[in-house]
Amino acid sequence: MNYLLGPRSLWVFDFDGTLSSIVPDRTKAHLHRECERMLRFLARSPWNRVAVLSSRMLDDMVARVAVPGVFLGGASGLEWMLPGGHRIGPGAASEALVVEKRRAVFPILKEMASIPGVEIEDKRWSIAVHYRNASPRSFRRRTTLLQRLRDRTGIKVYRGHEVVEVQLVRGGGKSSGVRRLCRLAGWEPARERVVYAGDDENDAVAIRWVLSKGGAGIVVGNRIAVPNAHHVEGPAGLARAVREIADAAPNRDMENAREGSA
Repeated sequence: MNYLLGPRSLWVFDFDGTLSSIVPDRTKAHLHRECERMLRFLARSPWNRVAVLSSRMLDDMVARVAVPGVFLGGASGLEWMLPGGHRIGPGAASEALVVEKRRAVFPILKEMASIPGVEIEDKRWSIAVHYRNASPRSFRRRTTLLQRLRDRTGIKVYRGHEVVEVQLVRGGGKSSGVRRLCRLAGWEPARERVVYAGDDENDAVAIRWVLSKGGAGIVVGNRIAVPNAHHVEGPAGLARAVREIADAAPNRDMENAREGSA
């Protein structure tokens, strides 16, 4: 992995499994202490832009990541809150489309929810199907229903840790979310470096796009494999790796930021 990223970098982090450890109850997920310090460290430098991009709803992310100067993305980047607090949604066309898509997939999701142990999390722009507590005997039925969702035009399904994320509208994946972030931040990924860290299939698509632009990718954990991406174990390992990368950035402002964090 090329650690010489400077002078400017856009850092984008997934939340669950990346900045936060995976927990049995997703409502109890919280920003890892070392990752919070790392975000604050990065955000202090004017050479950096820092973002957290999650499939969770934006309000959920606002409550979990209270770090000044950070872009917050919800619904895999369909919704953003800028560092100044201004919010940007996906637009009227997407609002209309999601109503149509939700109507189309509702019967399948209703059938999925009838499987014992399966929990449906409605995020409006996407649907998370949690199967941590489902019996292995339901595997074939779950697989059949998920394939029916995949066969729907415009629907994308991404696998996570004992969950699948069903994206209901175009532009709902994290790869599209990163591209939108670049536009909002006035970032040119072909000329200015992007670093993306994540842990599931949705993140893998984004990491591959970032790598195609000459950026850097960090895979957290062992749920995905992306060629040419750096690998770390868990949020604490991510925080250490990012510090190492940032320490190699060739600009005086990072020295100032390190002195301020001492």
